[in-house]
Amino acid sequence: MQNWEVDSWRKRPAKQQPVYADEAALLEAERELAILPPLVFAGEIDELKANLGKVSQGRAFLLQGGDCAESFAEFSADKISQTFKLLLQMSVVMTFAGSCPVVKVGRIAGQFAKPRSAATETIDAIELPAYRGDIINSVDFTEDARRPDPQRMLKAYHQSSATLNLMRAFATGGFADLRNVHQWNQGFVAQTAQHKEYENLALQIEKALGFMEACGINSANSPQLNRTTIYTSHEALLLNYEQALTRRDSLNGDWYDCSAHMLWLGDRTRQPDHAHVEFLRGVRNPIGIKVGPSTAPEDLQSLLELLNPDNESGRVTLISRMGAEHIAKKLPPLVRAVQGIGADVVWCSDPMHGNTVNTSSGVKTRKVNAILSEMEQFFEIHRAEGSYAGGVHLEMTGDSVTECVGGAYQLTEAGLGERYQTTCDPRLNADQSLELAFLIADTLNRVKRQR
Repeated sequence: MQNWEVDSWRKRPAKQQPVYADEAALLEAERELAILPPLVFAGEIDELKANLGKVSQGRAFLLQGGDCAESFAEFSADKISQTFKLLLQMSVVMTFAGSCPVVKVGRIAGQFAKPRSAATETIDAIELPAYRGDIINSVDFTEDARRPDPQRMLKAYHQSSATLNLMRAFATGGFADLRNVHQWNQGFVAQTAQHKEYENLALQIEKALGFMEACGINSANSPQLNRTTIYTSHEALLLNYEQALTRRDSLNGDWYDCSAHMLWLGDRTRQPDHAHVEFLRGVRNPIGIKVGPSTAPEDLQSLLELLNPDNESGRVTLISRMGAEHIAKKLPPLVRAVQGIGADVVWCSDPMHGNTVNTSSGVKTRKVNAILSEMEQFFEIHRAEGSYAGGVHLEMTGDSVTECVGGAYQLTEAGLGERYQTTCDPRLNADQSLELAFLIADTLNRVKRQR
């Protein structure tokens, strides 16, 4: 990599970074992280890149989802299992309907840092630093809690390590058995008011499983039916942490950020001459780029040429987060700009971030109808432009939270307070996520028929 070093980002402007009061403590935390084992490995990262290459070629679909921001306080085996289970449930219906593999990437085991629109927060005339995620400070509104603490990076590492350990056990220990996943989905269909809309797909999957078992193909003799792979991802926001977990592979000599399989640039940190782009251009991981209404076509072209100069398949995923009101105008010029330079990318829809609103009482929420609208427009725009709509990126949880209005159970604004638990952005709950999965499956089925 020309003119790149693992710490060359430190010479560039860096947005969204905390200010640590104790520089010596920061350096000590970085040193400790740098000698700890990697969380993921180069071979796994390369495997994900190869699978994303299949997505860019229209031979697979990307499902990326998980928490808005992971929490130290809510860390538990049950929470991890619920997220894992939800990703499996969604992927099964998408795989069947689209007749193609689904690449599963969780926002998990590292999604601790959050960009903020303002550096400070004021409550009752008291101004304190903004909450930037548990890896940096605490959500509690006190001076001590909001002070950035470098020791939190070590806690984030150890929690991520434990999460990955459990996920690997779930992936290979029988939890992911296809028959189990299908039964979970059948339970959702039976309990949903719109169950008739999803019943046909569930019945088709049941018949397919019965046919395979009749042919002697089952989880006992076919590992593909009881094992799976879920990769990890997070926004590469806290650069001290990312550099400390970057390792040079002993086999090929390339640099890999071993904090996660996939990393992404946020809408606030994708400036070509700034630190985040500088850091990510030198690591071999698959990279996501959040693409919003402010993204200019020429700027996107420059980013692609900088981050993927060899036009490597699977290297870059463009995550569109326009908002339902803007996507029809803003996305087509960007698709054409990418096509104009022949860039090999995965196009993925984030229908969440552009559709955040406040209720009349000031509660931050998202409307499921707006989420559905942006996702449907995303597919239609790519069909019209001769491009492949290759994935979806969701903030969601397996917990029964009440943070987004609408969906299968028609959650209203009045019901948001029942289990509103997010520390940052509103998430789809399990039922809302599964409803979306069935609708995506229907779209994938239509796209398949049109090909």
